[in-house]
Amino acid sequence: MAHPYGDLPSLAVLTSLEVFEASARHLSLELAASELNVTSREITRQIKVIEDELGVPLFVRSGTDVVLTSAGKDLYTELVSILKASDVVTTIKRGGHSRMSRLTPPKRSRRSG
Repeated sequence: MAHPYGDLPSLAVLTSLEVFEASARHLSLELAASELNVTSREITRQIKVIEDELGVPLFVRSGTDVVLTSAGKDLYTELVSILKASDVVTTIKRGGHSRMSRLTPPKRSRRSG
């Protein structure tokens, strides 16, 4: 049976996504490094982990400034969406209600037992 989430990235890539998100948001390796309290060299290393895993560049580099490639834009858009979902989890944990709480849960199949 195929995994419902497809081909999940390696743990190394998952831990590098915070670095990618900050770099993409700022479009600057130096600003991302400053925000995350790491060196620009570490930012570059972490981004390379993701690029190696995906087999495509995520940024076009110009010194410490960067521009997202098409793949980088796609990844950033999806990552922002995921991070918004984590905000919902935080709201629920703090006793708030999400706008999604009004949705009815999916019905269970008789086969799922």
